[in-house]
Amino acid sequence: MSDLPFGFSPQDPDDRNRKPGDQGENPFDFNQLGAMLSQLGAMFSNAGTSSGPVNYDLAKQIALQQLAGKGGTGFRPDQDSAVTDAVHLAEMWLDPATALPAGARTAQGWSARDWVERTLPTWQRLCDPVAQRVSGAWVDAMPAEAKEAAGPLLSMLGQMGGMAFGSQLGGALAQLGAEVLTSTDVGLPLGPEGTAALLPDNIEKFTEGLERPASEVLVFLSAREAAHQRLFSHVPWLRQRLLDTVEEFARGITVDTSALEQMAGQIDPANPASIEEAMKSGMLEPQTTPEQKAALTRLETLLALVEGWVDVVVNEAVGERLPGAEALRETLRRRRASGGPAEQTFATLVGLELRPRRHRSAAALWKLLTDQHGIEQRDSVWEHPDLVPTAEDLDDPMEFAERFGQTRKALEDPMAELERTLREKDDDQDDKPEGDAQS
Repeated sequence: MSDLPFGFSPQDPDDRNRKPGDQGENPFDFNQLGAMLSQLGAMFSNAGTSSGPVNYDLAKQIALQQLAGKGGTGFRPDQDSAVTDAVHLAEMWLDPATALPAGARTAQGWSARDWVERTLPTWQRLCDPVAQRVSGAWVDAMPAEAKEAAGPLLSMLGQMGGMAFGSQLGGALAQLGAEVLTSTDVGLPLGPEGTAALLPDNIEKFTEGLERPASEVLVFLSAREAAHQRLFSHVPWLRQRLLDTVEEFARGITVDTSALEQMAGQIDPANPASIEEAMKSGMLEPQTTPEQKAALTRLETLLALVEGWVDVVVNEAVGERLPGAEALRETLRRRRASGGPAEQTFATLVGLELRPRRHRSAAALWKLLTDQHGIEQRDSVWEHPDLVPTAEDLDDPMEFAERFGQTRKALEDPMAELERTLREKDDDQDDKPEGDAQS
């Protein structure tokens, strides 16, 4: 291995006798410098094609390049028909297990490249508020004199910040695209509405070592994807509530502006990568506020309820039909509980974890509702967000099931419920001592 420093090339053996002043001697590698300048120019050129706090053109370019290096863009024509058949079978099995009708209008097999391109609009909605808050904090923290002196440089700073966010997002999307199994694998409705999508190449990798037939794994995952689509398609408020909660978390982001001065000394304006490194260092790590903690709790609870409902419904639909269903169910639970790709992505970008920490508690609650009130009553919980269990309800599912039963009775026969309430009030008055009753 050569001991020459970076940027220098070994001396040509034929030039050993050449004097320092001879023409042609220049130990600096100008080809390497030219390549570096070309790369920097290309990055700024790409930055000009995307407006906003995140350069999504750069994010998409980086993600697709990294996936191409991993061989993640390949796709066989027969995989699409296999996905269609598996989803069709899963839908028939799901029909008696839930009151919600089929929600997927089409079933598709996606490559990792397809996943990046078709989920990017949703990622844009999720990442924009966060990047806007962080980018805005840089400018807000500057004294008025500094802002005036900076002038056009502020625009350049925003451009470079968008590139830094885009670079981070691109790498994260590449990682996710190489690992996700379905369009709803991260718990959020990332794909187009009404489209059940599975990634056969990733499912093949996932199947290795499971000791289960590939067709069985495909049908099981198709049932999960189809169940998610029923929920997201027929519960109008759910999709919006999930995305709004992420945005609510983002709006509360505050940055420790005292770290800006320290960061300024570590950034080389000629090297956009230095901004990304500064951001990764944690100097601009968002500070969690009480409002954000509340939003995070609501998001974790709602994600757990979605995953728990899907878990119970799919188990009811395929449990007796697929011999390996219980093993696959537990494998996916562990995969989510251990902190999968979604959590890593959000932790990198916004400090927000998407792990459904209370998945098992939510599944137990839905199973209890099914046993006590039946499938139709259980699924009616999704009719309005006020009916949905809270984090406290997951602590005491028996109390929620009892309260839910009383609520449904009141909605179905309000006059009978009013009479019952009046009778209980009269009974309470009769039980009081005479003096208390008169008072």
